[in-house]
Amino acid sequence: MSLEDLKSFLKQMQNDQTLKDQVTSSSTADDVAQIALKMGYEFSGDELLRFSGKKVGRVTVKKNDVPGEYN
Repeated sequence: MSLEDLKSFLKQMQNDQTLKDQVTSSSTADDVAQIALKMGYEFSGDELLRFSGKKVGRVTVKKNDVPGEYN
C-alpha cells in the first residue's frame, strides 16, 4: 500500500462530488479500494479500514458497521 495514494485519493474525493457519492454508496471498503484502483490509486480495503478515524483535508474516514452483513 501507499499511504500517500490513500491520502491523495481522499484529497481528490473532497473536491469531486461524483466520486464522493460513489464512495459513500459503496458497500465495503474493498469496493472503495476498487474505485480508487481504477483511478490509479493503490490501497486495500483493509488498509482503508485501518485508516478509520483519521482525517485528510475535509474528509474523515469512518467505518460503517452494517448489521447482518457478512462478506
